Amino acid sequence: MNILYACLGSGNCFKPWLTMKQLQMDCTLKLVDVLSGEQQSQEYLAINPLGVVPYLQTDGDTGIGESNAMIWYLAEGTPLMPQTAVERAEALQWMFFEQSKLEPFISPARFFTTILPDQQTTRADDIAQWQMRAMPGLARLDDHLAERQFILRSGYSIADIAVFGYVHVLEEAGLSKSDYPSIARWIADVSQTPLFRPLSELGQTAKAAA
Repeated sequence: MNILYACLGSGNCFKPWLTMKQLQMDCTLKLVDVLSGEQQSQEYLAINPLGVVPYLQTDGDTGIGESNAMIWYLAEGTPLMPQTAVERAEALQWMFFEQSKLEPFISPARFFTTILPDQQTTRADDIAQWQMRAMPGLARLDDHLAERQFILRSGYSIADIAVFGYVHVLEEAGLSKSDYPSIARWIADVSQTPLFRPLSELGQTAKAAA
């Protein structure tokens, strides 16, 4: 059985968890308290020497880091994997885009706005910079989604899961969905896909498994 090490509220941890839920794969979810530094404990470093989450231990006892690598592995041979070489390349394009143009800015802005709101005032300048740097990527994604329901014309795939991880919580980063109507519509459509489960439920499941 796959074992996913994850922390509460993380968009990156959400991606492999949602992928397994939608593919009805068995998975043990283990909670790592990153706010208290548990990811640097000797016990966790023995599992993942890099000391980060998410981390996936496969049923073949292989360890996989990086959320987008995890969902690529999990989707192999399933309907969530794009079927043609061109579609797979396009999926990778958007997965790379998410990690370079969206997540690095939405994630920290959200962290100091929603996860640690007591630091919002002291980090206000940083938050404003992260928000500003996220906007061009969000605008490009919004334009892309104006012409199609999902990231790929062929339909819902791991490309959507990868991008959805942090984009769907953009308002928790102090950004507004009303500025990106196509993204807002896409978030609603992804949330209606079969066997979809929300990020908040990952937290409930993790607490129950802890």
